[in-house]
Amino acid sequence: MPIKPEPDLLAGPFAKRGTMGPRIAAPDAGSRLPPPKAPSGLRVEDRIGIQAPAEVIWEIVRDLDRWSEWNPTYPQATGQIRIGEVLSVTLALPGQSPQMLTPKVLEWVPNEQLHWQLKMMGGLIRTLRYIEIETLANQSCVVDNGEIFGGLMGPSLGKRMGRTVQRGFRAMNEALKARAEAEWGAGR
Repeated sequence: MPIKPEPDLLAGPFAKRGTMGPRIAAPDAGSRLPPPKAPSGLRVEDRIGIQAPAEVIWEIVRDLDRWSEWNPTYPQATGQIRIGEVLSVTLALPGQSPQMLTPKVLEWVPNEQLHWQLKMMGGLIRTLRYIEIETLANQSCVVDNGEIFGGLMGPSLGKRMGRTVQRGFRAMNEALKARAEAEWGAGR
């Protein structure tokens, strides 16, 4: 007997709308498989409300070449937002030396989400990074900005670095909010 999807599920690989973190997709109507499980591990996240439409926020997020203009957490980023594409980003967390990372894009949905994965130490540390935009009204959104630390050693790294990572996500969210609200205000 096929499993019927819940009516409030969205496209995306990880969880339902209204929950924090990645959303889980509903199975196809003809599928006999249950939806994929949410990734396990330690979650570090920051959420912020932004008074701008999702389209404005998405245009800022998807333009990696311009992250250097506004993003204190990832001051350099290059690549194409396409499933399977490897990006090149510089991570600059508060009090830490900048690190060059090469994550792989897992999922993206215009005006809604960008997910990428990074594997380190031969897969002993796996992280799932997500930026998700939830529309509340025509000109109001909540942005979830977070990372799930998985793999054998990922949760311990997440515990050790969690506060620093969250401060970085908060700084990024505040900068994204300032940029999106300024662009939306100027374009009206």
